[in-house]
Amino acid sequence: MNPFEASSKIVVTCNKRLAPFLEEEVTELGFKPQRTFSTGLELNGTMLDCIRLNLNLRCASQVLYSVKAFPADRPDAVYQQLVALPWETLIASDGYLSVTSTVDHFTVNNNLFVNVKVKDAIADRIRRHAGERPDSGPELDGTVIHLFWREEMAEVFIDTSGHTLAKHGYRKIPGKAPMLEALATATVMATKWDRKSPFINPMCGSGTIAIEALMIATNRRPGLYRSNYGFMHVTGFDPTMYEVERKRLEEQVVEIPGLMIVATDNRQDAIDISRINAGAADVDHLIQLSVCDFTETPVPETPGVVYLNPEYGERMGELEELQVTYANIGDFLKKKCQGYLGYIFTGNLDLAKKIGLRASRRIEFFNAKLDCRLLEYELYAGSRRQPKPDKVSSAE
Repeated sequence: MNPFEASSKIVVTCNKRLAPFLEEEVTELGFKPQRTFSTGLELNGTMLDCIRLNLNLRCASQVLYSVKAFPADRPDAVYQQLVALPWETLIASDGYLSVTSTVDHFTVNNNLFVNVKVKDAIADRIRRHAGERPDSGPELDGTVIHLFWREEMAEVFIDTSGHTLAKHGYRKIPGKAPMLEALATATVMATKWDRKSPFINPMCGSGTIAIEALMIATNRRPGLYRSNYGFMHVTGFDPTMYEVERKRLEEQVVEIPGLMIVATDNRQDAIDISRINAGAADVDHLIQLSVCDFTETPVPETPGVVYLNPEYGERMGELEELQVTYANIGDFLKKKCQGYLGYIFTGNLDLAKKIGLRASRRIEFFNAKLDCRLLEYELYAGSRRQPKPDKVSSAE
């Protein structure tokens, strides 16, 4: 079996509530998802397709290429099924192997036990045919095998990603309470930004939202910032396969004349970190970074999008201070951002009430395990209501 030529089921995973945005990306690349579920989607293709998916997707976590699905009622049954597969044609005997798993079966109370069973089956098979076995461990830098086992059915995959795709590779310093890059991308995709008008990001923190917005607008893909993937360690991989796709990423970058991405924060260290991260993404020259209170953020006259990700608050003292902050955000939006579309990403809807504006949309997300919303506000220039004409009194 040559996975670079043979078509099989491909499962692309993502964090909860990102699946609609992942589906949009996959479809835009020309693929046809066969099924979309809460944490990903399925399609058919070869590992060459996996290379393209890995380099291009912004919202994904892993790209998994199916090797075999089989019934399993106990861990030993998993071992027996896997030891019969021709792993010697997929994994070099002098390579490095790691195993991950998602298991929901009554016979298993520790996934690590199942991981060892999978590793042993693969190592025993390769040793039997090659006389030696690959090294193994927890690092995801070599060949990665993933087992999905729920109830009576199991499926083994080649994890063609290795390290998660949800981290895009440019962020050298995360900063305080950073938003995962895949989540940041999805929230920008959820806005009605036309990718040409100004994008204003007060309270920018480590700059992730502004950088992701710029990457979307200029078609810079995450594959530009990463050089190691799981597919590179599968037998039959030809570096030319990767180099062709990588070259395509460079050629499809576009520049948007006059595009204004403005990011501010009231902490100098945050702006310093944002500048380092933007530099690693090679977009520091395209983002206007400055230190100021969010209320002093420069807002161009040309309407666009203003996006804030304020703190959510955990302690009582913080909540009291943040009530004032959220109220000031409302004033800032109403007074300085007329004509814009405003977006607030928050995990505290009680605080969001202090903004004093009615959201036109509430888009659900998770930030880690925290239930969050992206709130959209239509910030009309002037009043929506037309003044009523004066009543004309009739002459008696």
